[in-house]
Parts: sequence; structure tokens; C-alpha cells
Amino acid sequence: MLQQTQVRTVVPYFARFLERFPTASDLAAAPRGDVLKVWQGLGYYRRAANLHRAAVVVVNQHAGRVPRDERALRRLPGVGRYIAGAIRSLAFHEPAPIVEANVARILARLFAISEPPGDAATQKRLWELSERLLSKRDPALHNQAIMELGALVCVPGQPRCERCPLIGHCAAHEQGVAGRLPSVRPRRTFVEVEDAAVVVRRRGRVLIVRRPEHGRWGGLWELPRTSAAAGRDPRDCLAEHVRDSLGLTIRLGPKLLHVKHGVTHHRITLVCYACASVAGRLRVSGYHEARWEFPHRLHEYAFSSPQRRLIAAVAPRTETPHPKHQISSKPQARIAKRSN
Repeated sequence: MLQQTQVRTVVPYFARFLERFPTASDLAAAPRGDVLKVWQGLGYYRRAANLHRAAVVVVNQHAGRVPRDERALRRLPGVGRYIAGAIRSLAFHEPAPIVEANVARILARLFAISEPPGDAATQKRLWELSERLLSKRDPALHNQAIMELGALVCVPGQPRCERCPLIGHCAAHEQGVAGRLPSVRPRRTFVEVEDAAVVVRRRGRVLIVRRPEHGRWGGLWELPRTSAAAGRDPRDCLAEHVRDSLGLTIRLGPKLLHVKHGVTHHRITLVCYACASVAGRLRVSGYHEARWEFPHRLHEYAFSSPQRRLIAAVAPRTETPHPKHQISSKPQARIAKRSN
């Protein structure tokens, strides 16, 4: 959870996650959708999918216990050199080095390394330095301390050198370049993307679809959406997408709202339309599955952050179900599976 997310954001998610999945066996046995739902809001959902897959491997191949061997750890989905080093040092007190953003920044300044940390040769040097400096007596304390130093003192931009216990050993401080290191590559040029989504209703239900397990927002639910081809009307692209992927012919109504968000180097404007009419029989070819679901049940599904903003607008939590839908404790959604 701490990859690409700050500690203060993670804490409540971590507590809820452990309450719901207290053991590797509990996590492995849970449906992927349940895992994504508990993770919802943290973003980078591939991390949750990898964690779920790793739990399955731990249960099936390691009797439910996380392995301490580096090679076994790195065979787990989502576990690279840094995560393996963190697990070995923090959980098992093995003398395993780590290099993450905070550690890389400290090492670049201590040794006045001017090359970008992302370069292969620089990465190799940083790992060698991290291993050389590692306390073999207490690797867990050492690794936690250096990460904390980077988070609180040797921060990006202007480091708080006057508070640093390593100031007397820092080549970058001595040379007066600490604020300029580590160097960074030029930022990517952002690509502007226009996406379109639609709220399709039939017999009191809303159509939602689940994305394939792999790729962006893998396994999450959403309102049917597509990216507009260059030079084409996004409404036409959306109608074609719904016809080709779901077998439905729709006529779009007015625009309901739009949401701006970013993914990697893409800046996306997501425009959501109402559906004026719908015809045809639902069949699924471009998604994992599709469901006609009651609006008051939509909040039980895992959606990406931009999609949750759409759902909140089209199906607020205060929406009252129709009286005839209240006779059952949990009405079943109408489901269509992908045809092979």
C-alpha cells in the first residue's frame, strides 16, 4: 500500500484491509472483486490484484507463510527487489538492502551522484552503496531509519540539512548542491485524451461492466466508456463501442457531467451522457462481464476514482429503491458473461 501512496493516506486503508483479510488464507480465498472493493480509493489497482495473487501462491505453495528466501519472495506476483528486501529485513531481520525513492535520494546526496536514479548504471551503484552501508546487526532498524530520514529530513527539493545527522558525511551538502540532487529526467509531455461514458437504464436498473483483469483498472467495474478516436465525435465512438462490445443499440441523450483526471502521462476528460433509448439483447465481448444493477446497489461495487464520481452523481446513496425492490434482502443483478 505504501508504494506510490503516503503513510497518512494508507493508515485507515491498512486497518480496514487487515480487519477484512487478517491472514493470507483469508485474502487468498476472497473473490477478486471483494479485494478491489476494500482497496478502493488507493488507486494503482494492479497492486491489489498482485497482492491477491501473491496470497494464493503463499497459501498453495508455502503453507500460508510468507517465504523468507529471496528467490521465493521474488517469484511472488508484484514482489521485486525492493519489496523482497523490505520483507526480508523488516519481517525476518535478514541483512537485505533496499532502494526506494527516499533511500535513493539520500544516497545520491551523500555521494553527490549527479546521474538520474532511474538510469540502469545508477541503480546498480545505489544498490551496491545500500548494501555496503547496511547495518548487519539491525537491518530492520537501519532500513526503517533511512526511509524515515528521507521522508522527514532529506526531503525532495530543499532538504532540512540542519536537522540531518549525516550532514558531516554528505558530499552534496559540502558542495552546496543538495537541493539540486538527485537529478531528474525531463517530464513527459502529457497526452490529452477525451473519453465518453454512458448511463444506460432499463427496467429500473443501470448497466455496469467489469473490465478485463489485465490492463488499466483491471477487474474494476465502470459505466460503459471508450476513448474518442482522433477527429471523431465521441458520441459516435461511444455508440459504436456499446453496440460492438455489448450488443446494444443506444441513442445518446444530453451530457450529464464531465470529470478530469490523470493516468500516467495522460490527461483525461471523461464526459458522461444520458441514454435516451436502448434496444437489443445484452451480450458481452469486450468486457469480463456486464450487469443490470439497481442504482442503490452500485455503491457495493469497486469502481475507479473517476467512475465513482460518475456513480455518485447518477446514483446518490440517498436514492430510494422502488418499493417492489425492497421485498428481498438483496435482489440479484441480471448478469451477462463474456462469450468466448
